[in-house]
Amino acid sequence: MKYVLITGGTSGIGFAMAGEFLERGYGVILASSSRKNLAIAKRKLEVKKSKIVKSTRYIITIEQDLSVEGGAERLYHKAKTLGVDIEILVNNAGFGLTGGTESINIKDDKKMIQLIVTAPVCLCKLFLRDMYEKGRGKILNVASTGAFQPGPYTSTYFAGKSFIYSYSRAIRQEAAVRGVVVSTLCPGTTRTKFFEKEGLKTPIWAMSAERTTKIAVDGLMRGRGVIVPGIINNVLRLIPSEIKMYFVGILKR
Repeated sequence: MKYVLITGGTSGIGFAMAGEFLERGYGVILASSSRKNLAIAKRKLEVKKSKIVKSTRYIITIEQDLSVEGGAERLYHKAKTLGVDIEILVNNAGFGLTGGTESINIKDDKKMIQLIVTAPVCLCKLFLRDMYEKGRGKILNVASTGAFQPGPYTSTYFAGKSFIYSYSRAIRQEAAVRGVVVSTLCPGTTRTKFFEKEGLKTPIWAMSAERTTKIAVDGLMRGRGVIVPGIINNVLRLIPSEIKMYFVGILKR
């Protein structure tokens, strides 16, 4: 059986992806910093997918904090000791911080950068080597529509997602000649706990994590480079960045 490793796989888009990949016949490896959340997510998946999950081996959990230095390397080595065929890597873990850049705690900013920038880069480097040896594999890096313009009052988060967007497109070209697909998911507003963690209300126009996930996985399997779920998100992408940046500042202030 082929497996998918999903970081931040206990809630939101990551959890929805786990369910989607199980439906498609993959085993899943959920990675998170919370042992409790991993146990809850695994039980929920086993109940929801009881007709599919015939063995607990189909769902594996790894406790690892990716927001600390060396966390990505430790996750990689833990995954390797499982002895399973990891066909797909999904770099999904992340959180956002809202506020004026001078008001956000430096330690929190560093932790976020480690999680949404450094960890995905390290995991891509490590897993790409394995995928190149096999001549196959797929990586899905989760960026955001926030990658398409700067984000006042959420400056580090948007900048981090812009980095992932650019980095993923670059390594996609490198990986293509080695038989490996690298795709970038740029979801817009999604109905997850993301806004709750930011201390904000989830906008009423948010797309469901399940709908976002289905579009994302379909795009990955078709080898698409950049995946932007939803007609509205694709239309908004055409608006000049200065205009979008202005409205982001209003919404996040």
